[in-house]
Amino acid sequence: MSLKLEHVVKKYKDFTAVNDLNFSIGKGEIFGLIGQNGAGKTTTFRMILDLQEPTSGTISWEGKPINSVNRDILGYLPEERGIFPQMKVEEQLYFFGELRGMNRNEIKKEIDFWINRFDLEDKRKNKAETLSKGNQQKVQLIASFIHKPQFLILDEPFSGLDPVNRDLLKNAILLLKNQGTTILFSSHQMDNVEELCDHLCLLKRGVSLFSGSLLDLKKQYGKTKLTIRTNVSTEQLGRMSGVKEIKQDREDIVLTLMDESYAKPIFDVVSNGNYIEKFSLDYLSLDEIFKDKVGGEHE
Repeated sequence: MSLKLEHVVKKYKDFTAVNDLNFSIGKGEIFGLIGQNGAGKTTTFRMILDLQEPTSGTISWEGKPINSVNRDILGYLPEERGIFPQMKVEEQLYFFGELRGMNRNEIKKEIDFWINRFDLEDKRKNKAETLSKGNQQKVQLIASFIHKPQFLILDEPFSGLDPVNRDLLKNAILLLKNQGTTILFSSHQMDNVEELCDHLCLLKRGVSLFSGSLLDLKKQYGKTKLTIRTNVSTEQLGRMSGVKEIKQDREDIVLTLMDESYAKPIFDVVSNGNYIEKFSLDYLSLDEIFKDKVGGEHE
């Protein structure tokens, strides 16, 4: 494993921000750390980056204590954004690359690639303060991985991005993964986590409720989400055995079942002389599981 956390605890006087946290991330893997605000995500990132010391427990990179590794293997995009407003985009990226020990020829190659990929070609000579919030974020993203880190931490990287720029970022993350970068990120947008992550850890008030593969998490619930498009009424479907919840979603009727064994009896009733345009049984989405696990809607 590239990164490993074992029994990590972080206390501030009487407050425990992280409590007995354990997870590991393999090389070239994308790992999601999810939870509500205040769950302990940013504290965990800061301990991994050796910006804060754990109260107890160990954090290691490739078997070595994280505080003993060369800092240039790490890249970090903090949730609190910050770039130099008066500095031009290109100058900022040269500055951050040089901080990481790169020569200007190496940096230029990376700048040209990422400026083009993030559609910033016409902004490279502009001062950062003149850029939109989304474009400023893209500049800071490039700065976090311009030195090709082995391990990259992204704290809420999708925050404030429109759908087009979110897709640009997703594709960049997947490209970095394919190049062997190990990536740890947090997001309140569960669809991004579901689409990108191999494994994840779900935090609630500093405690891990689950750590493992997304599929294993979904299997805990089973296939209980039944989507139907039919002329059978919601009233009739709602009265059927095993239906916990029912709602109309545009043309579809979505049922939450007690377990997947109730799907066949429902199919038998719906298919008895009725036209069925859609009958789909699937796992709950990560967003639905998240709400169930942490209680209430996330922020």
